[in-house]
Amino acid sequence: MTKIPERLLRQRGRHALVDGIPFVLPVDSQDSPALMAVFPIDAGKAAALLPGTELKPLRLWGDRGALVVTVIDYRSTDIGRYIEFSIAIACTHGARTAPRLLPALLTRPWGTGQYVLDLPVSTEVSVKGGKGIWGMPKHQASLDFRIGDRTVSSQYDLDGRLAMRIEIDKPRFAVLPISAAGANYCAFRGMLMKSSVYFTATAGLRLPGTRSARLTLGDHPRMAPLHGLDIGSRPLATVWLPTSAGTLDDHLEAWFIHFDQPPETVPEGLESVAGLGQGQEWPAPPDPALADRARA
Repeated sequence: MTKIPERLLRQRGRHALVDGIPFVLPVDSQDSPALMAVFPIDAGKAAALLPGTELKPLRLWGDRGALVVTVIDYRSTDIGRYIEFSIAIACTHGARTAPRLLPALLTRPWGTGQYVLDLPVSTEVSVKGGKGIWGMPKHQASLDFRIGDRTVSSQYDLDGRLAMRIEIDKPRFAVLPISAAGANYCAFRGMLMKSSVYFTATAGLRLPGTRSARLTLGDHPRMAPLHGLDIGSRPLATVWLPTSAGTLDDHLEAWFIHFDQPPETVPEGLESVAGLGQGQEWPAPPDPALADRARA
């Protein structure tokens, strides 16, 4: 069981003002349903999408890694309600090449976490805070979160085009208590930025061997790198959290991303967040017909 650090608990009820965004500490969320699906991918091809030299895809067996899709309906936060759609590659951090599978079980020695490739959210203020403070690749997009009798799904549209849709079968029971921590690695301003989150939930799980999740990739250019990852159709695991609570650490780490030769492309920087406000308006919802056509 993972506990929230005492340092964060001592902050409870105190206040912060960062980039003009007011926070009541610690930075947390409550009453937030979520889904997660983990799919096997080609680890060698995934390595080409990781920045620098010290992030490496987590290899589970052979040359198979993991794509992690997590969608959270944040219903109660300091910055209002929004949906967050995370697309990430499971990874390790460090100069050493990690053995297969072991870093999934012993996370701390290997710096195990996920490198976030894309992180659309519903609101402008979430982009301003997530990217400007923690370096997360947030941008505003059309998102939904649909809870049905048998399935839970989310669709991500951008510029009137389908980016991704994920649907999972709802487990019959969701009674497993979870208390865990996770590490997110993100690239911003030419730096690799690591943030930590601590969460508690009651979960329902479906393990490998079934088609308990269905991933649909759209034709938006942001999805082009994913089309080459040889994503398996059968998930390694699906997780349904009817409700969850999370605490985002206010401590983060950052390293320069370095190259063998001088880089020729200027990375996205503070100019992408400097003019953002604190809007909480959502774009129009995604168009289900786009996903229907992509699956046809």
